[in-house]
Amino acid sequence: MRPKNLLGPNSGSCPTRVLIDQLADKWAILVMLALAPATMRFNALRREVEGITQKMLGQTLRKLERNGLVCRRAYPTMPITVEYSVTDLGRTLLPVIEELRTWSMANINMVTSAQKTFDQTLQR
Repeated sequence: MRPKNLLGPNSGSCPTRVLIDQLADKWAILVMLALAPATMRFNALRREVEGITQKMLGQTLRKLERNGLVCRRAYPTMPITVEYSVTDLGRTLLPVIEELRTWSMANINMVTSAQKTFDQTLQR
């Protein structure tokens, strides 16, 4: 019997497991991609990421900010102006996200075909 690796990503107590779960969230990936080219304000970001609610965007931005991937800058204007940008740490994650997007685009037809085949076997 193999000993359990308490520090591996399959362990419930592994900190990387929590981080991977947060990074793999669909909104986190889409927000990071939207912010990659330039700093954006909240409403512009919401328009850029189709389908995201105001509440979910706020939660996602706070999670990314807490993890050091996004920077929030508030300016003392009336009304307050808030801008979001990718941090240096976040920029190190962008190539990984781009690779995932590239893989998805290259393999979407095969994945769709596999889904259809699977769904057909369920209908029998």
